[in-house]
Amino acid sequence: MANEFYALLGRMRYITRWGLMRNTFSENIAEHSHMTAVLAHALALIRRDILAISGPDPDRCAVAALYHDASEILTGDLPTPIKYYNPDIKDAYKQVERIAGNRLLDMLPPALRPSYEHLVLEDDPEVTPIVKAADKLSAHIKCLEEQKAGNTEFDSAARQTWQAMQAMHRPELDWFLEHCLPPFSLNLDQL
Repeated sequence: MANEFYALLGRMRYITRWGLMRNTFSENIAEHSHMTAVLAHALALIRRDILAISGPDPDRCAVAALYHDASEILTGDLPTPIKYYNPDIKDAYKQVERIAGNRLLDMLPPALRPSYEHLVLEDDPEVTPIVKAADKLSAHIKCLEEQKAGNTEFDSAARQTWQAMQAMHRPELDWFLEHCLPPFSLNLDQL
């Protein structure tokens, strides 16, 4: 067995996000996964240390976020308007992601597979909501950065990601949006 898992993870930097949009700067899934991990860690810490609400371990959330788009190494990044066009497409794509995730897991030594299974398949019920909130927040931050650069192409996506975050009803996300999001609209001199 060649154990190709790690070599394929190294190729995350070649998968570009936001394929249907004109970008002022491109973002790949490695960059996105890193930012999502930072945000998932922050959200779990906010939940535990500021809001005093029990929840998943922040470190587990960060690690899960690092792998949350791993299946896209094999599937590519399907744009959101296509992925969620209707329930049939959404369900079919979830199945494709699961097949790709299992294929990736098969590339690990058998002794390591159990340690990666929940990460790649995104099926930890305690961690997944934090990672999903961080994923949406990362997308919204990308929209803000594009808007800051004068790219109105992201106006609609910014509204949609904002509405999606509001609909999550996550207290840690709400706290982040109020206390930590505003500086993302500032330039370096303003920070």
